[in-house]
Amino acid sequence: MSRSGTTTSDRARGGGSSRAGDDAPPSRRPGGATARRPRRDTPADRRRRLLVSGGVAAAVLGLLAWLLWASPVFAVQAVRVDGAGTLTAAEVVEVAGIAEGTPLLRVDVEAAAARVARLPQVADVEVTRGWPRSVVVTVAERVPVAVVEQAGTRSLVDAEGVLFDTVTGDPPAGVVPLDVADPGPEDRATRAALAALVALPDDVRADVAGARTSSAEDVTLTLEDGTTVLWGSAEDVEEKADVLVALLEQLRAGALEPADTIDVSAPSAVVLR
Repeated sequence: MSRSGTTTSDRARGGGSSRAGDDAPPSRRPGGATARRPRRDTPADRRRRLLVSGGVAAAVLGLLAWLLWASPVFAVQAVRVDGAGTLTAAEVVEVAGIAEGTPLLRVDVEAAAARVARLPQVADVEVTRGWPRSVVVTVAERVPVAVVEQAGTRSLVDAEGVLFDTVTGDPPAGVVPLDVADPGPEDRATRAALAALVALPDDVRADVAGARTSSAEDVTLTLEDGTTVLWGSAEDVEEKADVLVALLEQLRAGALEPADTIDVSAPSAVVLR
């Protein structure tokens, strides 16, 4: 009777028991694929990868440069003006000379600021890029303190003595008519008178009808009620202002006899007469 399996004689004919590893088939990956040893990276492979990555980086940089320097994506669509008062935004924009459509990166903000700074009314200016599509011009205008007249022309003067605008009617509130021979930022008499006016509180300066001086040592103020204030030089202006304010308050309250002249040129020894 035949039996399944192998007999002793069959095993003998086959040369005995097979040993582990003899004629073993190659190992296989799941799914039947034959496992292969990973390919070693060569210098050529590394060079190829570097060339590809370098090309990509160059392309990205080129695109970015084009977007910033030449494309309309980041080009000027509006010029905004901040801080203008007596000047109009249109005046500032025209003088700035920034053309719409100019790529922001190509806008010369320093040159634009220099052009705006030449406007007499401008004390300070800053021009900045407002990404992605605008330019901002921020101006600080000169603040008038006095008004002077020369050859029939009345000009506003700021605290530094700069004549920056002309007026034909009444000057702005708080701006005092100043009588001085040679008004300007280099004139000591002008600077002394302006120092007196700037030191006064706004409500007191509003009561000053005029100021005059022939030198830096003899500034005189005239109040709306006709009272003359002998101010003197530009020294101790803060102390003189404090003393004058206190005296005016006492005069208005009736604590002092009315005076036509108040001499605060020596604030520690005030004279009323």
